[in-house]
Amino acid sequence: MKVCVAGASGAFGIKHLDAIKNIPGVEVTSIVGGRSGDLEGFAKERGIGHWTRDLDESLARSDVDAVILSTPTQMHAAQGIACMKAGKHVLIEIPMADSLADSEALVRTQKETGVVGMAGHVRRFNPSHQWIHNRIKKGELKIQQMDVQTYFFRRTNTNATGAARSWTDHLLWHHACHTVDLFQYQTGEEPRR
Repeated sequence: MKVCVAGASGAFGIKHLDAIKNIPGVEVTSIVGGRSGDLEGFAKERGIGHWTRDLDESLARSDVDAVILSTPTQMHAAQGIACMKAGKHVLIEIPMADSLADSEALVRTQKETGVVGMAGHVRRFNPSHQWIHNRIKKGELKIQQMDVQTYFFRRTNTNATGAARSWTDHLLWHHACHTVDLFQYQTGEEPRR
């Protein structure tokens, strides 16, 4: 599979690039970057042949099968829809959008195009969550109540590596989606109104 990583030089773009190196048969053929930084140098340093600041340029390439969007949340819906309409599978970092209407539009587009469209709910694969999940499945643990607490000690707009962000995120949308996904995963229940 040949992949484009959009938002490649940000904290989570770099995490995706590092992870892809460990997956046989997957190659990053294109990266998309923001307005700042030496994108060309970044691509060359990682052995990636194509770099651009225009997602549409990468979507037009025949050597891109799928896209990972690790871009600012406010861009996710429009970019995710563009990826799917271009026939590219897409992983959208959390949250997949910052409104219910945009989230529903992404789901509609996925159904219309038939490509894989997924949100990056990766916390369920964290070893501690897997440990709990496996014990629940075996009947060793029974869920009585589930609570979550999230603490943020950063008081500046920095990313996971401590670098300054060029955008701001909505903490409730961004982190609550992990909680909803984890609760669904651990209970085996689907959301309902």
